[in-house]
Amino acid sequence: MKFRVKRKILNLKKTMINFIQILLGTALMAIAVDFLLLPNQLSVGGFSGVGTITHYLFKIPLGTTVFILNIPLFFLALIRNGKKFFLDSLVGTISLSFFLNLFEDISFINHSNFLACIYGGILSGIGTSIVLNANASTGGSDLLAQIVKTYKPDIKTGNIIILIDIIVVAISTIVFAEIEIGLYSAIAIYIMGKVLDLFFEGIDFAKMLIVISPCYQEISDEINKKIRRGTTAIYGKGMYKEEEKKLLLCVASRGEVREIRKIIKQIDKKAFLIITNAREVYGEGFK
Repeated sequence: MKFRVKRKILNLKKTMINFIQILLGTALMAIAVDFLLLPNQLSVGGFSGVGTITHYLFKIPLGTTVFILNIPLFFLALIRNGKKFFLDSLVGTISLSFFLNLFEDISFINHSNFLACIYGGILSGIGTSIVLNANASTGGSDLLAQIVKTYKPDIKTGNIIILIDIIVVAISTIVFAEIEIGLYSAIAIYIMGKVLDLFFEGIDFAKMLIVISPCYQEISDEINKKIRRGTTAIYGKGMYKEEEKKLLLCVASRGEVREIRKIIKQIDKKAFLIITNAREVYGEGFK
């Protein structure tokens, strides 16, 4: 009995945290659109981009347009994706539409497409990240992409969203008859995507090093001694000379790479070294 009550409390707490996240995320998205993008006729694609066009052509409130466009998608989401996904999308879309209409008459940066596309893209990315982190959706192109995937599972969600954004930005450029609007909107979309990557992959990513050298044991010992990082020997075979080899695999922080590279070159100047990003590392010494 106590376990059930505790579980209900935890579920309620999680639901409230998610709801607050959705409100915060959609508010930031609305601020990005209404304060920065809309006054300069810019968009980050999707239904908000369509709303920007209708706002200037027919004076229809941006949030109202976004909500109306999502109505048919809600019914499809309920049929194809289930009740939970439908409710999450509904909450996110209603919140975004509300904040878009609330902030519509406020502008922060006017007549500066460059600043608007940069900071609009950053805020849109942060807001979208917060909403997605709450396992919710704000409707639009991402909701449409999820529905399409139920019909065509092999289609990548990102490709669908990019295609929709390209179409919306192209229409926006034609309607406003300014190529600069399309170019600045493309920059805003790119920045938004990078911010999303930053939030989900993090900025504190590590480096993965692969070392091919006959002096692998000495190199491993020195890295362990001076850097306090472990290495793993991987058995391989050089196909050109048909020789058995051992490759060293080492994961380290970005600040340690320079010293490790120095150690390798001191021991074996002809060592073959590959350094690449390791976006997420879990285990001792890392997350």
